Amino acid sequence: MLSAFTARPIVELKQRDKSKVESILAYGDRLLVGLNTGSLRIYRINEGFVDGERLNGAVEDGRPSSQPTPKPVELLREYDKFSKYKIEQLALIKEANILISLSNNVISIHELSTYELQETLTKAKGASAFAVTSNIIKDTTSGIPSIVSRLAVAVKRHLLLWSWHDSELMSASSELTLTTSIKTLTWATATHLFAGLSSSYVLVNVETSEITDIVGPGSIGGALGQDGGRFGGVGVASMGYMGLGGMIPKPLATKLGQGEVLLAKDINTLFVDTDGNPLGRRQIPWAVAPEAVGYSYPFLLALQATKGTLEARNPETLTLLQTIPLSGANQLHVPQPNVSLAHAGKGFLVSSERCIWRMSALGYDSQVNSLVQCGRLDEALSLLNMLEDALVRDKVGRIREIKMMKAQDLFDQRKYRDSLDLFNDVSAPPERVIRLYPPVIAGEISSSDEEHEVSSSSRRTSRPQNNVETVGSTSGPPNDNPAESTISISASMDEKVSASDSRKQPAFRIPRDELAGKDLETATIELQGFLVGARTKLQRYLNFDGTLKSHILETNGNLDESSSAFETLVYSGTHKVERGRLQELRVTANLVDTTLFRAYMFARPSMAGPLFRLPNFCDVAVVNTKLMETSRYNDLVDFFFGKRLHQEALELLQKFGKADDKDETAPVLRGPKRTVSYLQSMSPEHVDLILEFIQWPMEIDPDLGMEVFLADTENAESLPRSRVMTFLRNMDKKLEMRYLEHLVRELDDSSPEFHQRLIDVYLEELRQEAYVDEKSHMALKAKLISLLKFSEHYEAWNVARRLPKDNGDFYEARAIVLGKMGEHRQALEIYVFKLGDPGRAEEYCNQIYMADSSSPAKARSLNTDPEHESPSIYRQLLSLYLSPPPPHKPQWDPALAILARHGSRLPASTTLNLIPEVLLVKDLESYFQARIRSANTVVNEGRIIAGLRKTVDLNQEAILSFGNGQSGGRNRKVTITDERLCGVCHRRFGGSVIKVLPE
Repeated sequence: MLSAFTARPIVELKQRDKSKVESILAYGDRLLVGLNTGSLRIYRINEGFVDGERLNGAVEDGRPSSQPTPKPVELLREYDKFSKYKIEQLALIKEANILISLSNNVISIHELSTYELQETLTKAKGASAFAVTSNIIKDTTSGIPSIVSRLAVAVKRHLLLWSWHDSELMSASSELTLTTSIKTLTWATATHLFAGLSSSYVLVNVETSEITDIVGPGSIGGALGQDGGRFGGVGVASMGYMGLGGMIPKPLATKLGQGEVLLAKDINTLFVDTDGNPLGRRQIPWAVAPEAVGYSYPFLLALQATKGTLEARNPETLTLLQTIPLSGANQLHVPQPNVSLAHAGKGFLVSSERCIWRMSALGYDSQVNSLVQCGRLDEALSLLNMLEDALVRDKVGRIREIKMMKAQDLFDQRKYRDSLDLFNDVSAPPERVIRLYPPVIAGEISSSDEEHEVSSSSRRTSRPQNNVETVGSTSGPPNDNPAESTISISASMDEKVSASDSRKQPAFRIPRDELAGKDLETATIELQGFLVGARTKLQRYLNFDGTLKSHILETNGNLDESSSAFETLVYSGTHKVERGRLQELRVTANLVDTTLFRAYMFARPSMAGPLFRLPNFCDVAVVNTKLMETSRYNDLVDFFFGKRLHQEALELLQKFGKADDKDETAPVLRGPKRTVSYLQSMSPEHVDLILEFIQWPMEIDPDLGMEVFLADTENAESLPRSRVMTFLRNMDKKLEMRYLEHLVRELDDSSPEFHQRLIDVYLEELRQEAYVDEKSHMALKAKLISLLKFSEHYEAWNVARRLPKDNGDFYEARAIVLGKMGEHRQALEIYVFKLGDPGRAEEYCNQIYMADSSSPAKARSLNTDPEHESPSIYRQLLSLYLSPPPPHKPQWDPALAILARHGSRLPASTTLNLIPEVLLVKDLESYFQARIRSANTVVNEGRIIAGLRKTVDLNQEAILSFGNGQSGGRNRKVTITDERLCGVCHRRFGGSVIKVLPE
């Protein structure tokens, strides 16, 4: 159990002193003790003694201190005649410098500094209890804050109220009458007061005089609440009163933190807010009605007079954390304030008739450590959540660490879902979670075969259950020096969350039963969700290529708050250089992805595929081994591709692709299809591997293999074309030809290298004597002719040199090449004499003529006479027909056809010289008609142009003479008078020279 408080007696009445302690009041370093004789004793508390004993212990460096031990308190004075009767209650209003006492049912006010009686409140005669409060309240009109103190006095059924504003007593007092007599009073706020009546509780608003009945279970009052009263609403003490001669326990109340108030009567309790609304919380499991209740931040206190013990409970979980035996204790006093940092660790007082104990609080860090060591992890978390950040060292980090310890305990209890959910909520370091699993999941970092941290249940059984601390015992708390305890235990926690020490085993260990069977499967399924979450968090900072995200680099590598879950693992609690942080992130990402792969393969093998097909950090050796063991070769190929391990993937594909048909190991990978598909997906930078591993698929199925180079994909089009061309040439020239045709015709590649090489391949294929397929021969010849005709990206002279002169298959090709070289006469000789095809010769001339006409340099003007033009291509063709070189004979019919159809393009001065005398004039009729039409066309064009120019001149003259309708011309009249002014200089014209502008 927790040892939050240590009871140390500070005042003990001597045996010869027959007085009894009736009331106590502590403020500052003063302790006021009211006795049954009416005397008031004033003590000074030796804070150095109490704190020194609590912090430093009775020894120093293992040796008894040489200095004399001071007394815990020192009696300053005693007022024997402070009151004639026993002093039942004491309180003070520090702002008004007054001390208030209750004695013989009379309220008296004394000077705080001299303890002299100032006033006796006659209206409060017959008082049974009172309560005071001081608060800072802003004035509703001026908004100026002031200290308002209030005194509430219970006189039977009447509630009397006095108030002080900034130490001045207000003259008027108020009075309220309740239904039954008032037993206790407890202030909830500056204006709300809980009054414990004989049979119930009420909430009084002292400003509005509004009274609200509190409805609670059993003896709390009113109808039964949400829980009902235990024992049918009759408590143990009530039964004693009814049948055993006992007394009715008085109603108790105490203000807690966070605006809560505890009401207790008998063994029934009710938690309400400051407005009296029930909070719906369960009752405190008291077996005996307490004598007094209180709140010492952050613990709920209950004094069990019948047992002579003081209980300290967690006000949130209501768990009993400490029981301290205090013989005869009957009064509990918690100095104000008790809900803030001002009270942190200052303790409280408990008194009996003969003794007063000071309850010294152990440091909060030590309290948390003690709960953790006892295995009370939920209580440790609750305590940390109640404490303010300033009171605990690294509150957030300790909460996270304890939650991870709790998650590990849940894991040991086979509550895998709850455990992994909690690990995920606190963003636990992935390695810490993975180590909980056996090697089949965690691999080499598994700790299942070793010892592990003791679970909470094991820690509870290993520690003694006797947590009762004897009053005056010298054993003290587990560690008398809370600072050292905090440092040592917190240091051990830090070691657990440190990445550099994450492989170290904790101090407390027991053997772990290895997970197996259904338990392991269930735990692994839950682990998958945790690892997916961790993987997502890592992706916020790390790219899949192993580099940090851009937004992390922009902030100099400082991760935001959401990365705190990885700080302890990745950065070992301290920031390293950029390279170190990046390397640690990569290691963590590798561990997470590899473990997730193992988990999928163990529990859900179908889920493994999507993981390694996407970018990941999986360990290659682990994945390779596991997939080979399970014969998932196709998945292994996909994994290799994602990891850019193309060499390994292609070797695997080649191994199974060339396998015999009888081999049933990997039927999906058999044959070249899967390899070709893989090669198509590779980027051009891996061209060496592509050319290396495409050979065996092309040997089996060339058409399928060529898809790597001919497919309509970016990868295929981006391959280095010269290397591919050379590779295919070495394999098969027909494959090279297919690739070149793809480049030239489909991709419109204008590189002369490819055009020239394609022509050479065509020529080499056409020269083969074994070419027996006439249809294929003609098709190939047509491709060559088409390429020579329409391509402008080859060297014509080089092609002409390669073309045979006496082979009829290449006559047309040679003619086209000669035409490209500008040797039109030689090209026409081939068409006319070797091919004997006048139509194709005329078509050739038409193409040349149209090409020349479309050229801007050779386009003739509209008034150019054909007689003055240079000799055209048609004249060269006509000369070959009419004056052929020997041994060829003239060809009259084709010549006359040329004269008839293209006479306008043949000037008479040069054409008639070619016509022999034997040719009849009648046969030249068509030529002369064409020439005459051509001449008339030129004349008519000239006349039309001259007429159009004359019309334009007349229009311009008319506009100058008469204007265009918007402004007058030269023939307009202007009247000048003596009053007419110049539009430019604004002077009168008079007898000046006048110039009229067109506008």
